[in-house]
Amino acid sequence: MLPRQNFLIILMIFGIALSGFIYWNNVSCSCKQQITKEVIMKQKWKQKTFGLRSSPGLLYSQPNVLVGRTDIASVSPWAAPIIWEGTFDPTLIDSIYKQHNLTIATTVFALGKYTRFIKDFLESAEQHYFVGFRVHFYLFTDQPESVPEVKMGENRTLKIQKVQTLNRWQDISMSRMEKLEKLIEEELANEADYIFCLDIDAKFYGRWGAETLGRLVGVIHPWLYNVPRNQFTYERRPESKAFIAADEGDYYYAGAAFGGTLEEVHHLTKTCREQLSIDAANSIEAAWQEESHLNKYFLLNKPSKLLSPEYMWRDINVKVDPIKIVRFTNVPKNYAEVRPNV
Repeated sequence: MLPRQNFLIILMIFGIALSGFIYWNNVSCSCKQQITKEVIMKQKWKQKTFGLRSSPGLLYSQPNVLVGRTDIASVSPWAAPIIWEGTFDPTLIDSIYKQHNLTIATTVFALGKYTRFIKDFLESAEQHYFVGFRVHFYLFTDQPESVPEVKMGENRTLKIQKVQTLNRWQDISMSRMEKLEKLIEEELANEADYIFCLDIDAKFYGRWGAETLGRLVGVIHPWLYNVPRNQFTYERRPESKAFIAADEGDYYYAGAAFGGTLEEVHHLTKTCREQLSIDAANSIEAAWQEESHLNKYFLLNKPSKLLSPEYMWRDINVKVDPIKIVRFTNVPKNYAEVRPNV
């Protein structure tokens, strides 16, 4: 009888030990899988790192810490540069960035009657936008058959993304963040180093180059760059996730242009898409749809570089003193005619 009891005790101890080993092994494997997954995700968004190295023998104007533009602010309160004409040397900055074989993804949306703006946008981009760099354009449209033939330069491509037709321009605006988020996840992770998201109903008139590259880049709105923050057209209803109080805010950013590294822009689009969805579930539509949510995001997540209104001006024919050059500008249009529900 006693040997049988001893056998049962030994069997029980062995079972407990075996169960513990199996549990530990499962936990260990799970942790390893989680760590592996995290490493893969980190590698997925790994950004090229490089120093700001100049080419030997390159000639350019001598910098001067005491002389420069005095009519504009060239740095934000959080020490992010604000890019204006006269604040950078294009020869030097191109020399620095062209060494690194960078690829810039650029997205535009052309739905409905907005396909009429594609040709001018692309042709002007070929003349002024990241000239000498590898650029991949991603055009979202509901009318692929209406996309005009545009001759692209070396290392510059156009890929058409078919999307469904939407009846409200507000819905088109609000759907962009979701599509950009998915594009980065599904196609761009290993295809590009930086991404810019631009409006199609605009045209380039001057250089837009490596001086705009940064971790997270916002463009100061051309209508609101010189007004008090309480006059910014932020979303003012506390019920909205885009809400910004009248005594808050840094700058008002244009929804027509923003960019940065893939990781940063992915986080931006994902966050804005989630906030838009929460608003929609509560039957709230922010004052300026995605632009309102973009401004809330930039309030909480400060851009590492700001582009002056030169990079998103309101009309090539409008001249004001701070604007020495118009680089990118809205095309004059009849909104009632091109927008489906105006």
